[in-house]
Amino acid sequence: MSKTTRPNAVNSTATTASVQDYLAAIYDLASSGKPVIGARLAKHMAISAPAVTESIQRLSRGGYVKVGPGKALTLTPKGREIAEVMARRHRLLERWLTDSLGLNWTDAHEEAHRLEHALSPRVEERLAEMLGMPSTCPHGNPIPGMAKPRKVEPFPLAQAKEGVTVVVERITEEAEADKKLLEHLWRNDVRPGRRLTIVEVAPWAGTITAASNGQRIALGLPAAAKIWVYIE
Repeated sequence: MSKTTRPNAVNSTATTASVQDYLAAIYDLASSGKPVIGARLAKHMAISAPAVTESIQRLSRGGYVKVGPGKALTLTPKGREIAEVMARRHRLLERWLTDSLGLNWTDAHEEAHRLEHALSPRVEERLAEMLGMPSTCPHGNPIPGMAKPRKVEPFPLAQAKEGVTVVVERITEEAEADKKLLEHLWRNDVRPGRRLTIVEVAPWAGTITAASNGQRIALGLPAAAKIWVYIE
């Protein structure tokens, strides 16, 4: 593939869909910059804590993850290779489902999760070429192996100050896992490239309110922390 480096897909074919899902989830959560621990992983994947603990032990024994101080999880090179393959497939599929088939964010995210395990390297490559080698998924998250998006200095929307205008960089994968939040953002046209002017930050109420094109949207601070923005 010209000007891109497709993650090696060899090892991903030798792992189960469950292992692939766990590694992809750890990869997604790590992009927030916060430690990935079992509790976050359980919430993100909607799986019980005991089941996640057992799976982490298996992943560690298999050489896919390392458990560090505070039980923080990091991917080994072996685990990261598989996670990048799955992230690439998922994000390419989301781009195809939204751009070509016209699905909304929520449906595209769910359908991509169903399809990503069955996608072959050959089809993955052709899909990337057909889409014009996109650098990000529809939510703004980088696609591994593609040209890097324009470099900015993003920060969580929850940290924005009143009166400041910011530009949405990406809706994190952690936010994508929250179906209601994703639908709320879709309805209010909060997507990469949109400018938001911060109207009110209300820590006492746990909310932040922004305006875009004359329309206001209120978000809880925990939800706003999953949306990354930058100042031009």
